[in-house]
Parts: sequence; C-alpha cells; structure tokens
Amino acid sequence: MRHRIALCLIVLGTGPAAAAGPIAEVVCAPRGDLVERLTRLHGAAVAATGLRDTDTVVEVWTAPSGDWTLVQTYTDGLACILAMGAAWDMPRAPEARDAG
Repeated sequence: MRHRIALCLIVLGTGPAAAAGPIAEVVCAPRGDLVERLTRLHGAAVAATGLRDTDTVVEVWTAPSGDWTLVQTYTDGLACILAMGAAWDMPRAPEARDAG
C-alpha cells in the first residue's frame, strides 16, 4: 500500500496530501506532464480507453510490473488520477462463435 502512495506522489511530483487515505483527494496535473511521468518513470502505457461523457475520457494505464492507474482527462487538458492499484489482469475476449 505504501508503494502505491509513493508512486502517486512520484508521478505527480507533489508532497503528501492531508487526507487519510492513499488517494482520498483526486490528484490532477496537465495531461502532458502526467503522461510523460507515467511513461518515462514507470514504463506505463494505455491499456484501455473509454468516453465518460462529451467532456471526459477515462484511461487505464498499466506498467510491466502489473501496477495500474485510472486517469480521467478533461477537454481543457487537465488529467486526474482517480485510482491506482496492482496486479492488473486483462482477460481475453471470448472467441467468436459460429452463427451457422
């Protein structure tokens, strides 16, 4: 758990938050800064992307270590880490069945 807190602080380059939980407050930064730190410092890459609404995109970033980060980006370029975790697993989609 402590390594996730440290990872969040390293990614964003901020000091410890006053909140009690590891990410009790959402942490935000310009998208370019966040992407650069996730890729350069952690070797992370986008594993999944989806639209939340017309103004926001949600992405799951994964690192070779299995750590994952849920990032939400707004149309103004601000990106926020919503959650972080470990042991990411991407199950394969079931094979298409013969319709005939």
